Amino acid sequence: MVCRLKKSIYGLKQASRQWYLKFDSVVTENGFVENSLDEWIYFKVCGSRLIVLVLYVDDILLASTDMKLLLETKSFLSQSFEMKDLGEAYFMLGIKITRDRKRWLLGISQESYIDKVLRRFSMENCSGGDLPMSKGDKFNKSQCPENDFEKNAMKNKPYTSLAGSLMYAQVCSRPDIAFVVSMLDHVGDKDDLKSTSGFVFLMAGGTISWSSSKQTEATLSTMHAI
Repeated sequence: MVCRLKKSIYGLKQASRQWYLKFDSVVTENGFVENSLDEWIYFKVCGSRLIVLVLYVDDILLASTDMKLLLETKSFLSQSFEMKDLGEAYFMLGIKITRDRKRWLLGISQESYIDKVLRRFSMENCSGGDLPMSKGDKFNKSQCPENDFEKNAMKNKPYTSLAGSLMYAQVCSRPDIAFVVSMLDHVGDKDDLKSTSGFVFLMAGGTISWSSSKQTEATLSTMHAI
């Protein structure tokens, strides 16, 4: 016997896809436009008013320049879906959101996430530093563990997991470690002679976008077009 579902069931492979299609249909009909680079971010402009909607699975984060527009959006969402308004966002995806209304400042912090990573790799008692690496440090494949003693010393510190944990922090809130994390991913090493490129975009004095990555090819001159 073959059954045809009239409504998606939570937990099935297609459930998340059906949820996204339903949500996308509802918000776009209400005037929201999907971000061309990230399908989970929507924005809506009403004259001089702006609201941004971020969807992560079934969690929604709203940010608006106008309180009335924010309340209107909450109202139409609650009419379309069963939802609970948790008020101002203070913590999401391991990121703490801080506000200083007197100074008109909004900040994010991953302190609890970083502490968790340190405990996971037995580094909770390490000493802090002003710089994420020493000047002149270079990495290459010859530094990988070679004998049983070195391999045993790194047994509880899987390289991929460690680099990935740092990568999540630098992508979300730590542009200051972007360069050294990219080097951990074999960027700018001596094995393939490829250099590192990076950028930082600022808005109103704050960093809003950043990246550090390996170039696609090795060059013999700074004038070589890539």
